[in-house]
Amino acid sequence: MAKSLSSLLFKGLAGLPATRTNRIVVPGFNYQHGMRYSTTVPNDPDTHDDFKPTNKLENSSLSLRDVVELDVQQNPVMIYMKGVPDAPQCGFSSLAVRVLNLYNVPLSARNILEDAELKNAVKSFSNWPTFPQIFIKGEFIGGSDIILNLHQTGELKEKLNDIAANQKTE
Repeated sequence: MAKSLSSLLFKGLAGLPATRTNRIVVPGFNYQHGMRYSTTVPNDPDTHDDFKPTNKLENSSLSLRDVVELDVQQNPVMIYMKGVPDAPQCGFSSLAVRVLNLYNVPLSARNILEDAELKNAVKSFSNWPTFPQIFIKGEFIGGSDIILNLHQTGELKEKLNDIAANQKTE
């Protein structure tokens, strides 16, 4: 009886929109494993101010290109990727993070899936069409294939050596 009841329950849930496995792209929402996750918070008058979304650029004179430039200058290793280092959302981003993590350096990252304008600003800044995009000490390096190649030849170790050394002394 329990088996047939759970089977019936799962069949009923399978018809609901939140459990469908086909990928739907809707701005402000992320669909993963058949579940819908909002990447934005509605401006609900009942929401406490601490939980309302804020746009730090809104009242700033910074453009997205300025933000990218600051990211690249202020972070020894900056990666623009699909997802975040703890949860990459594409194989190439995952590969880049795994290779960089071998060197025990701090990674700074931005999820380009959350902001199409940021994605375009990064493409314009680097003059490179694909993601992930990795910058080391202010220099555009490339994507996951280039990082992997640099790792295999030993050049990546040289590029990251002083960053890893600085990390140990702090």
